[in-house]
Amino acid sequence: QVQLKESGGGLVQAGGSLRLSCAASGRTFSIGTMGWFRQAPGKERGIVSAIGWNSSGTYYHDSVKGRFTISRDNAKNTVYLQMNSLKPEDTAVYYCASAPTRLYLPRLRASYDYWGQGTQVTVSS
Repeated sequence: QVQLKESGGGLVQAGGSLRLSCAASGRTFSIGTMGWFRQAPGKERGIVSAIGWNSSGTYYHDSVKGRFTISRDNAKNTVYLQMNSLKPEDTAVYYCASAPTRLYLPRLRASYDYWGQGTQVTVSS
């Protein structure tokens, strides 16, 4: 089992920044790709960004390219999402997730087997 816990969410004005963290514990040796997803009210949960197990590759949804940066520190079993130039449409619950694969960066929810409880990000206009 892997446990994931997000932190760093909150309320910020448009144009501001937040840094989300996701700490993993348990069978961390089984973790490959890490991803960040988000779910706004009335919408499906979708991928925001993903990073390979050795930071060898990254993926960003078009809506966040140039504004968000994903990184990970395997020594600390932690993945980060730096969010800059935040917009009201970024408002959502943000979830981190882990996938066992070390070969590619999955974009579908079904490819991720462990999830955190989520952290709320609210961007006011």
